[in-house]
Amino acid sequence: MLEASQWWRSLLAEAPGGGAGLVAFGSFAFDPTSPRGGVLMVPEVARAVGSTRELVSRTGPGDYPAGVRVEDGDMSRAAYMEAVAMIRDAIRAGRLEKAVLARDVVLRAPEPVDRAALLARLAAAHPDVALFAVDGLIGASPETLVTVHGGRVTARVLAGTAGPGEAEALADSDKDGREHELARRSVLEALAPHVTNLEVSATPFVLELPHLTHLATDVSGTIADGSDVLSLVAALHPTAAVAGTPRSDAIAWIRQVETFDRGRYSGPVGWVDANGDGEWAIALRCAEFVDDRTARACTGAGIMSDSIPEMELAETDLKLRPILEAFGLKR
Repeated sequence: MLEASQWWRSLLAEAPGGGAGLVAFGSFAFDPTSPRGGVLMVPEVARAVGSTRELVSRTGPGDYPAGVRVEDGDMSRAAYMEAVAMIRDAIRAGRLEKAVLARDVVLRAPEPVDRAALLARLAAAHPDVALFAVDGLIGASPETLVTVHGGRVTARVLAGTAGPGEAEALADSDKDGREHELARRSVLEALAPHVTNLEVSATPFVLELPHLTHLATDVSGTIADGSDVLSLVAALHPTAAVAGTPRSDAIAWIRQVETFDRGRYSGPVGWVDANGDGEWAIALRCAEFVDDRTARACTGAGIMSDSIPEMELAETDLKLRPILEAFGLKR
């Protein structure tokens, strides 16, 4: 991502007028060793959309694709629970504090999927989250990695999850509170060298979404070292919310235990303009198209010392619901 930032600056330097008015959209793999890599692309035409309502009114939700099937991906449900137990035991042995373990499913349609209609359905069902469609990756993420506007930085940390209507139980959960604190701390530590006047709520608040309830913390501050949004994305990713703690140990366990490449799931997705401003989310509640008829969706859960494999699997099912329902599926 630092390479992407350097490329963007070079492009602006060579463009007429310093590239004023240019904007680039990008998405990057969770793991820098992934063959999916990353992309930063400048469209010929870009137009601001005022709201998700405008998006829905212009495109319409469309008909659900008929005959879509959902199948286990490379990691089956049973294999996922075994991997959860393995990571939990490693945490209990003191090898790390937390790791986020993902699994995948494959969506197959008999006809090409209308991606604009898919995005419109996500917009209609989830109007208050970050919608994205970049290079075959389509989703609606509730988690802001970082935004920069006029030198002002914001981020939203999500970690700790429960089902709808379970706000009180989530707020009282010791396991979810500890998981959230690790994610919160990772964001603050990554921002500290670049940002002053950091403001953060003393305690997390409960964010209630249509299918899920999360513990959330909002962070804001002022850029102190001239960093652009892409530099901050590079500093932050991957947070403990999608990797774990310590970061290097968690990634090593993920590479060992996950039996598939996450691709751009849980990686950064967003945009940057000529001023270095932009908005980047973590690619969650999404699907990555393999071809016109096939997409893969991934989902994950934070594993702690007291994780119960069956409950972590159930959490991944909840997190899959937004994208499955956009495809017209119930699970």
